[in-house]
Amino acid sequence: MVKKIVPIIALLAVLGGAYKFVLAKPAEAEKPAPKPKVHGTVYMLQKEFLVNLADGRFAKLQVGLILAHDDHSTEAAAGGHGPAPKVPEGYGAMLQEGVVRDVITDTLTDAKDKDLLEKEGREHLKHDILKGIKKHTDVKAEHVIFSDVTVQ
Repeated sequence: MVKKIVPIIALLAVLGGAYKFVLAKPAEAEKPAPKPKVHGTVYMLQKEFLVNLADGRFAKLQVGLILAHDDHSTEAAAGGHGPAPKVPEGYGAMLQEGVVRDVITDTLTDAKDKDLLEKEGREHLKHDILKGIKKHTDVKAEHVIFSDVTVQ
């Protein structure tokens, strides 16, 4: 009886191995690659903002931009021809960062404290800032982010 069972077990082992290596799909191929949640490059403006709000309070916040994949606003200003101009202390590598900061400051100084304290107000401010950046600069920003916000 044992002599009859051994060939059956061997046959099952061979068939199982053949299925595993030939017919079965690899486990990794079944799972699609996860889609990225952020499309683009995150660029944080180096210097934080400290602005007076329209209602007499002030806000301190860190602002960043999500830049399109084809944005070149943070590449060397000289374009490979000699040294890049020196940027002021506290500013990052974005070529038009001064104009971007101006747009953000103008938008925030017109805001009230509740605009920064409430989610809907922050989203409206981000939209206004993005619209201003697209109107006044060549920066290809897709989203504005506030990483830190303090209102006093």
